[in-house]
Amino acid sequence: MRGNSLRIALPIASLLIAFLASNSNAAKSSRSSGGDGSGTTVVIDAGHGGYDRGGIPGQRVSEKDMTLDVARRLKSVLAASDYRVVMTRDSDVFVPLGTRTAIANSYRNAIFVSVHFNSATRRGASGIETYFYSRESLPLASAIHHYVAGGAPSENRGVRRRGYFVLRRTNMPAVLVECGFLTNPTEAAYAQNASYRQKLAEGIAAGVRSRNSVASSFSTTRVATAETIPMQPYIDQTRVTSSKKSRSKRSAKKSTRRKKKKTSSKPAEMEACVASSDREG
Repeated sequence: MRGNSLRIALPIASLLIAFLASNSNAAKSSRSSGGDGSGTTVVIDAGHGGYDRGGIPGQRVSEKDMTLDVARRLKSVLAASDYRVVMTRDSDVFVPLGTRTAIANSYRNAIFVSVHFNSATRRGASGIETYFYSRESLPLASAIHHYVAGGAPSENRGVRRRGYFVLRRTNMPAVLVECGFLTNPTEAAYAQNASYRQKLAEGIAAGVRSRNSVASSFSTTRVATAETIPMQPYIDQTRVTSSKKSRSKRSAKKSTRRKKKKTSSKPAEMEACVASSDREG
């Protein structure tokens, strides 16, 4: 048993060292390119908290503790770059989703970053992914994902559009970053390493500082193409659906209405899922 543990620990340690070195170089590069935070408020949202420990039943590593630690580290890094930083929670307390978005929306010239770790019933599920909802949030999501996932010893699950509560209800660029699966033994081991959590924070901060240069700097990276959903069908979905209906036959209209009805129920279903704490974003 001890021999097996040693064989598992050695690959984890080597991958972790590689990730720390890579992200350190990325953070230095971002700092050298500027990134003055004067006048910008960053609202950091540490996922879950209090009685809501996050994750799934039986999960050994508590998501609420990991998110709070990364959020605090992120606060320190951004404050050092002259950003005004606001935390939706700075201790182990439960904060309703509506309160989190209300805090964010009370600031002008702000951006919103929600920090999470993923979970799944399948232990093999792994990787880092970043979510956004509005068009204006895509550059921020892509920049953060570039630095967090670009050098991580985990699968790059890409940048994705999803209507999580905290992304739909914030009136500013807003992202939710999933920093790995705590139900995956390897990624859970990464997350429990303080140096790794520090580098996650530095990666997110580097993305915040570089968000305005995403169009030119990251256009050729895997982040720009890795599961990044084109925006037009979502931004103008009603018009697209209407034009399709006008060209369709009666049978096609019925099919469209059924699909539309199914789609319209998703926000309510998603919000119910959010309320159950499987996802806060």
